Amino acid sequence: MGGGRWGRGIPVAAAGGRAALTLVLASAATATALAGTGRAEPRLSPAQARAEADKLFREAEEATERYNGAREKAAAAKEAVDALRDEAARRTATLNTARDALGSMAAAEYRAGTGGGLPPALRLALTADPDAYLDGAVLAARAAGHQARTVGVVRGQLVELDRLRTEAAGRLTELESLRAEAGRHKAAMRTKAAAARKLVQSLPPTQQAAYQDGTASAEHPGPPPSDGARAADGSRAAAAIAFAYGALGKPYVWGATGPSAFDCSGLTQAAWGSAGVALPRTTYTQIGAGRRVGRGELAPGDLVFFYPGVSHVGLYIGGGRMIHAPRPGAPVRIAPIDEMPWAGATRVA
Repeated sequence: MGGGRWGRGIPVAAAGGRAALTLVLASAATATALAGTGRAEPRLSPAQARAEADKLFREAEEATERYNGAREKAAAAKEAVDALRDEAARRTATLNTARDALGSMAAAEYRAGTGGGLPPALRLALTADPDAYLDGAVLAARAAGHQARTVGVVRGQLVELDRLRTEAAGRLTELESLRAEAGRHKAAMRTKAAAARKLVQSLPPTQQAAYQDGTASAEHPGPPPSDGARAADGSRAAAAIAFAYGALGKPYVWGATGPSAFDCSGLTQAAWGSAGVALPRTTYTQIGAGRRVGRGELAPGDLVFFYPGVSHVGLYIGGGRMIHAPRPGAPVRIAPIDEMPWAGATRVA
């Protein structure tokens, strides 16, 4: 009977346990849900979304400039590697020619023999034609001297070839490192840009359109400002400004240098390139490509730089305005220079 009570009691206990377990799990689920709700990121207001998108686009542009710099250095390293390899190939061909000459000398000596190994004085005494022997000895001495010089040349070429190969290996390692660095910067740029675009897409449609069109301070394309045009007439600066006006409305594309799209430093490089001036590729190298000038000394054609990391550049056109490539979705345009944090200016020519 007791066994019957125990047998009937086990299901009751199990049922109670299941109920308790269900209650515990439900409470845990509720707590987790509440905790998850507490950790959820608050929804950004449109103004906050725009500000965060601006920040991410700036960070993407910084990564782009670093990518441009690494890619430029990688291109230079590749040229150096190719030049070293070409030089090594030429030296190898010269070395092979010298080795062939030494082989020919050795073969000739082997065929001619050494006179049976007799001492030179005895060979002279026994020869039927001492004059001919002496003439031959002189020629042999000269040949030996020529051979010694050839051996010296070969040795020198071997040393130089080893140096070239070592240098080429070092530059190849540098090239691989620069390519990896460029890849990291490109990945960072894409990540930041994707996050920025996602924020822009979270805005109401009308605000998305306004953001893509640019800030309210951006100007529509128009004729060159009269003050800037007069100040730059007939100069290389005028040619650079004319090129920049011709680029108005063209899209911003990371790493682009024209003619159909630009990033910020790609635009200034192309503009001054049209005037016959070779600028370096990145913002942080362009700022050192001329004479630094103060904000109060600006003249049309000067390069104007922004943000603490010198990550953005425009071409000054006078009247407190510039032409620049702002960011993805915002084409090349005219804008006031005071819409971004000032970093400096450089006069190229």
